[in-house]
Amino acid sequence: MRELSVGEAARRAGVAVSALHFYERKGLIHSLRTSGNQRRYAADVLRRIAVIRVAQRVGIPLEAVGKAFASLPQGRPPDKDDWAAMSATWREELEQRIAQLSHLKDRLTDCIGCGCLSLTACSLANPGDALGAEGGGPRRWTGD
Repeated sequence: MRELSVGEAARRAGVAVSALHFYERKGLIHSLRTSGNQRRYAADVLRRIAVIRVAQRVGIPLEAVGKAFASLPQGRPPDKDDWAAMSATWREELEQRIAQLSHLKDRLTDCIGCGCLSLTACSLANPGDALGAEGGGPRRWTGD
C-alpha cells in the first residue's frame, strides 16, 4: 500500500497540513509513523478527507462524520455504498435544518419588526412564552 507524506496528502486532498493534523486529533483519519517519527498516510485517507470536506460543506458536524466513520472498516476507503448509508443518515438532519431555516426566513420580517424588545411576544425565540414556565431571567434559544 502506497504511503503519502503529510505534505503530499494535504496537496492531493486540497487541504492545509494543519487540517490533516486537526482531523487526526478528532480521530477522523489516522497516520503511521516512520522510524524518524514522521507522519505517513495510507492512500485511502484521501477518500476519507473528501467525505469530510463534503460533509463540512453541507453543515454536517465532524462528530457525526466520526460516528459514520466508526462503522467503516479501517484500511479501506469509503465506497459508494458507504457514502449512500452516510448520506441517508445525514439527510434527516439536513431536512430538519432546512425546515428551521425556512421557518426563520418566513418569520424574519416579524422578528426584525419586534426588535427583540418583547421576548414574550417573539414567535421565534419564545413561542407562546414557553420560557416563562422555566422561571425568571434570561434563557438561551437553541432553535429547538
